[in-house]
Amino acid sequence: MPDSSSDRPPRRAADRLLPVAVGLFAIGVVAIIAIFLTPAVSDAHPGLWLYLVAMVATPGGLLLAIAFALWSGRRAR
Repeated sequence: MPDSSSDRPPRRAADRLLPVAVGLFAIGVVAIIAIFLTPAVSDAHPGLWLYLVAMVATPGGLLLAIAFALWSGRRAR
């Protein structure tokens, strides 16, 4: 009879935090790249929305990743 303790534990809310953090950080990095590429490709200035996305998404993703690392690093009692 197989041991039931080897079954995977149920997913916690913290397990979903890492993909959200990575996705948010990636969106911010893409926005930063788009800010630099917009004047090179066209003579237009980047839109304000692009600056706002870069300003919110990149550090937001980084903070969520740090929160995930701190939360998942705790020992179970």
